[in-house]
Amino acid sequence: MVDNSQPRPLLVGNEHIEPPFPVHLKGLVKHGFGRGSKDLGIPTANLPEDVVQAACSNLQTGVYFGWAQVGTETEVHGMVMSLGWNPYYKNEKLSGEVHILHDYPHDFYGDELRVVVLGYIRPERDYSSLDALIYDINVDITVAKNSMNRNSYKAFQKDKTFLQAPQP
Repeated sequence: MVDNSQPRPLLVGNEHIEPPFPVHLKGLVKHGFGRGSKDLGIPTANLPEDVVQAACSNLQTGVYFGWAQVGTETEVHGMVMSLGWNPYYKNEKLSGEVHILHDYPHDFYGDELRVVVLGYIRPERDYSSLDALIYDINVDITVAKNSMNRNSYKAFQKDKTFLQAPQP
């Protein structure tokens, strides 16, 4: 179980992006477990299973950060992604859950989600309580914002992945 009493670094990764990053992911947003918004107050867009499986061939399970774009929108927003088994919930299959650092007034199931993963925040963890999990996710969000605020990371907000959003 995680002990949230120990401070975590609020900046991760080197000044310049290093392999295996960037990792490009793309897929239609699917319905997940319904926990992000309901249990956590942190909505997520769920990647399809085949995209998650492909991502896990290059990345270990854990929490990542980068940029994301949804559907036909032109804006690109920061994101935090959980890739793995979610030990607190005891998932029986891998999931890729992307929390986009933007408030959307609607859901976007079935829209294409484009993601550029730029760095690793931490491994998956189990938690003794839902509050401990929510606390750690909020630290992840702070870490992601701080880490993406470097010029070499900001440049990927204009990555070719985001230049040609699908047409409606």
